[in-house]
Amino acid sequence: MDESLRQAIDVAGRAPSMFRSEPWRWGIESHQLELRVDDAGPLAGVDPRGRLVTLGCGIALDHALVALAAAGCWASVDRLPIDERPGMMARITPTGTYEPTSSDARLLRAVTGRRTDHRPCSPTPVPAGTVDRLRRIAESWGVYLTELEPDDLVEFQVSDSRAGEVRHLRTAPTDETPSTPRRIPLRALCPEGQDVVLPGPGRDRGARYLVLWSPLDDPASWLAAGEVISTILLGATAAELWVSPMSDVVETPISRTLVHSLLGNRGYAHAVLRLALPGAVR
Repeated sequence: MDESLRQAIDVAGRAPSMFRSEPWRWGIESHQLELRVDDAGPLAGVDPRGRLVTLGCGIALDHALVALAAAGCWASVDRLPIDERPGMMARITPTGTYEPTSSDARLLRAVTGRRTDHRPCSPTPVPAGTVDRLRRIAESWGVYLTELEPDDLVEFQVSDSRAGEVRHLRTAPTDETPSTPRRIPLRALCPEGQDVVLPGPGRDRGARYLVLWSPLDDPASWLAAGEVISTILLGATAAELWVSPMSDVVETPISRTLVHSLLGNRGYAHAVLRLALPGAVR
C-alpha cells in the first residue's frame, strides 16, 4: 500500500501551482499520506494569508486521490484543521482496494495530458449541460460557479488598468533577487508571442468564463476550491475540452474587489476558469 502512496506523491507533483512553486510537503506516516504546507516556500512573502498556498494544496490533494483511485485504492481523507497541527492540510488513509474503472484510468491520463491552452478556441460554445454538470460538482463541495459574460471580463481588464496597480512579487525572498512588477489582469489570456485573442464581442465567442467562489473566505474554503479546480481541470481534459485557470485575477485586493463586484458583491472569488472547445490546429 505504501507503494501506491509514493506513486500518489509523484502524481501530485504534477499539480499546477503558482510560479510552479509546489508549496507543499508530503510525508508517509504509519501507512498514511500527510500533506503539509511548505512554510519556507517561495510564496511565503507574497501570500500572507496563505490563500494561494492552500488553493495549490487542494489541487495537489485531488491529484493524489486521482492516483490512488487509478491504483484501485479506497481512501478516507481528513482535512484541516487536523489535530491542531499547524501547517497540516490533509491526511489520506487507505481503507481498502477495488478494481479501478476506465474513468479512474482516464482521469489519471489527464494528469499528464493536461495543458493550459490560450489559443483562440472553437466558435462553438461549450454545451450548457457541461457547465451545469461542473456547477453541480462544485456545489457538492460548498463551492459555486457563476458564469461571466466576455464583456464583463473586458470591463474588469479596463477597470484594473485604470487603477494602475502593479504588484511587486519576489519569487525568492533574497536580497539578490529583484522584485518583478506584474500586471494583474488577464495575463493568462495574452502570453507574449502566442496567437491569442482577448474576450469580447465577436472574439473568443465559444469560450465560457466561470468564476469559482465560496461564501466564506477561510482556509477550509480555499482547500475545497483547490480540489474543485483540480476536478474541473482533469475532467475537462478527459472530455477533450480546453480549460485555462486564471487565479491571477484575484491575487490582489483590488482585483478581488473587482471580481467581487461582477459577482453582485456576494462571496469570495478563487479563480476564473476559461472553458472552451478546441479550436483549429495551425
